[in-house]
Amino acid sequence: MKIFLTSIFILFIIINISFAQNMNDKTKIVNSILSEYNNANSPGAALMIIKNGKIIFEHCYGLSNLEENIPIKPITNFRLASLTKEFTATAIMILIKEGKLNFDEKLTDIFHNFPSYGNSITIKNLLNHTSGLIDYENLIPDTATIQVNDKDVLEMMMKQDSTYFEPGTKYQYSNTAYALLSQIVEKISGKSFANFLKENIFVPLQMNSTLAYEKGISEVSNRAFGYSKKDSGFIRTDQSLTSAVLGDGGIYTSIEDMYKWDQSLYTEKILSQKFIQASFTRGALNNGEKIDYGFGWHLKTYKKHEVVYHTGSTIGFRNIIYRIPNLKFTIILLTNRDEGDTEKIAEEICDVYLNDK
Repeated sequence: MKIFLTSIFILFIIINISFAQNMNDKTKIVNSILSEYNNANSPGAALMIIKNGKIIFEHCYGLSNLEENIPIKPITNFRLASLTKEFTATAIMILIKEGKLNFDEKLTDIFHNFPSYGNSITIKNLLNHTSGLIDYENLIPDTATIQVNDKDVLEMMMKQDSTYFEPGTKYQYSNTAYALLSQIVEKISGKSFANFLKENIFVPLQMNSTLAYEKGISEVSNRAFGYSKKDSGFIRTDQSLTSAVLGDGGIYTSIEDMYKWDQSLYTEKILSQKFIQASFTRGALNNGEKIDYGFGWHLKTYKKHEVVYHTGSTIGFRNIIYRIPNLKFTIILLTNRDEGDTEKIAEEICDVYLNDK
């Protein structure tokens, strides 16, 4: 009996040593993939890998503030850019859940003085980028020096008389649509978009450092500033003329808070699974053709795994959340530099772990 127990103990030690070596190997590979960000004098990145609810890898690289030599930490807050869209879509679905909106409601139903072309654009068209709305970025004068906000985008659309195509007949990614969705949240709820997100998503999930940033109204704690690489090195390029538009890209958060968001998607803390799964379902054009976008999420198949993800790219920031729900596996990568293919990086990291189903 003693020999048997000794053998079991030795086997246990061998298995644990093997596991530790395997994890160490994976750590080295992942760090090599992120080597471009691992410079003590450059803007960098925060990376988290989650499996079965557990954080299996977490590391930060580089600086959040070059001028003050502040390193990136797990609590560092980055501008999400278009990762914001999943929160905007969730805000709309909360209102639908409460019976205050429906997917088939038209722009003209909500904004009664909206031009007649809005009579063909539904909430669903806005959510899955089939609205055909004119890109607001193309309507900003070259001489503009003051930042555009969501209300400005709505006013721009009020002055248009057409769309790029008949709504529902084509997929075309639209920041305009998500700026209008934020205004719909405000109109229907009677609250500011930032406060609605805080009260209905961030506070319930204890995402205590996450916010839709409004200059002069709110402050970002532990803030990462954005940079772009030039011949002389990195220069701060933190804000652009469109950085104040909240609905399409204005949220700041950290990998620690994004962990809470990711895990909530397996629960019904914010929305029922009926709505969550709807957001992960490919939309369809009027002719029935499927598109690779749900409500605030891109959809794809990678090595036979169904992936829901979103990238975020703006001046000074590039980010991704990359989820394989059936494996309960998530990669969250937030960076404060205007370079790097975050989707490619996520899939290289994914390859390291895919064999551990």
